[in-house]
Amino acid sequence: MKHRLTQFIACLAALSVVAGCTRSPDADAAPTASAIKHLVVIVQENHTFDNYFGRYCTAAPGSQPSCQVGPACCEAAPTADPGTGSPPALLTDIENATFSPNHYKDCELAEINGGKMDGFVSNKLCGNPRNFAVAPAEVAGPYWRLAANYALGDHYFQPVAGASSSNDMYLARARFVFTDNQVGPESVGARCGFTAERQAYTDQTIGDLLVDGGVTWAVYAEGYDDMAAANQQGKCPAAPADCAFGVGIYPCVYDPSDIPFQYYAAFRDNPVYMRDLHRLATDLQDGTLPAVSYVKALGFKSEHPGADTNILDGTRLVSGLVDQILGSQYGERTLILLVYDEGGGYFDHVAPPPTSSVDGQPYGTRVPFLAIGPFARRNHIAHTTLEHSSIVKFIEWNWLAERTGQLGSRDAVVGNLGALLDPVRTRTAVPEN
Repeated sequence: MKHRLTQFIACLAALSVVAGCTRSPDADAAPTASAIKHLVVIVQENHTFDNYFGRYCTAAPGSQPSCQVGPACCEAAPTADPGTGSPPALLTDIENATFSPNHYKDCELAEINGGKMDGFVSNKLCGNPRNFAVAPAEVAGPYWRLAANYALGDHYFQPVAGASSSNDMYLARARFVFTDNQVGPESVGARCGFTAERQAYTDQTIGDLLVDGGVTWAVYAEGYDDMAAANQQGKCPAAPADCAFGVGIYPCVYDPSDIPFQYYAAFRDNPVYMRDLHRLATDLQDGTLPAVSYVKALGFKSEHPGADTNILDGTRLVSGLVDQILGSQYGERTLILLVYDEGGGYFDHVAPPPTSSVDGQPYGTRVPFLAIGPFARRNHIAHTTLEHSSIVKFIEWNWLAERTGQLGSRDAVVGNLGALLDPVRTRTAVPEN
C-alpha cells in the first residue's frame, strides 16, 4: 500500500509517464460544456452541396423533407438547369482539373438571381454550362460514406457571396471583413501570392477569445514550413513533385490568404498558433493537440477546381486525416468538422437565407458540411440553417462558458451545431440555435 501511494504521488508531481502511470493529455484542459474536448475543423475548397451530394440525396428537389435519417431525407440535385433545361455535366476528376467557374461576388449574385437559382448556366456575366455539375459515386463516394456513418448538414451556406478569402474570414471574425480575395495578409508567403493589397487587422477574433479563456488552439497549414524556409532565403518554394500543376505558385505552395488568422497581428506567423500540417501527427502522438484546431491542405489537395487539381487527392487527404485523428488517443474526445470555404461558382438549387442583418452581406450557395466522429449522429441529415459563424458560436458555447455572441457579430444570431450531434454522446444537448 505504501509503495502504491508513493508511486501515485510521484505521478502527480511529474505530470507525465512516471513509475508506470500515464497522465491524460487533457489533464490540464479548459473545462467544456459538453464531453467534446477537441475540435478539428478541416477546410476544403470551392464546391456546392449539389456538386457532391446531388446524387447521394434522393428526395425530390423542392420537397423539403422533414425526416432526418439517410439520403431519402435530403434533396437530390435537379436533373435539368432551371434556367435553360440543360442537364448537368459530370463532375469527374478531369472536369475538376480543367475548369474553375467564376466565383466572384458579382458573378455569384447573378447566378443566384434573387433566390431563383437560375443564372448559373445562362446569365450573361459569367454563365457557363459547366457551372452545373454533379459528382458521381466513384468521385464523391468517400464523402457519401462519411455521410452514411456520421451527420450531414444540408442547409450550410457560404456566409457571403464571393471568393475564398472573404468567406474564410467568417471562421475567425464571424462577420464581413472584405470582398472576394481583394486583401492578403502581410505574412510568410505574401510575396509568393497574387494579392497586391495587404492588410493587418486588430479587431477581436475567436482566437483572442480562446486565448483570454485559457483555451489552446492552432492552425495546421500544409506547406507552411517550406514557405517560411524559402522566404528566409528571399525565394518562393518549388512545387512538390506530386503537384500536377508543377509551378511554385498556388495550388502547389502554401497560400497565406487561406488562413484568416494570418490577417491578425497577434497570431500572424506566431509558432504557438501557426504550425505545418506535419505537426498534427506529432501532436496527436505526443499528447499536445490543442483544444481547437484548423486544418488547411495545399491547394492541389483542397479540391479547388482548375490548375490540374483533382478531387481524389482531396478525398484521400481528408480520409487519411479522419483515420489519423479518430485512431489516436484523442479519437474518443474529438469532433471533426469537414467544411468548404465557398461554393466555387457551381450550381446549387436551394436559395440562400436573406441578407444578413448583422453585416448587410448576402449569403452564397450551400456548401458540403459533415460532422464526423463519436459525437456525430449516425446516418443523419440535419436541416438547421448554418454557416461558418456557426462554428464560432459552437466554440464559444463549448469552451467559453456557453456565452455565445461574444464577438458581437453573426455568432450572436446564427444556428449552433446541435442538430448534428448526439446528446447521449455529448452528455448534454448542444443547442441548435
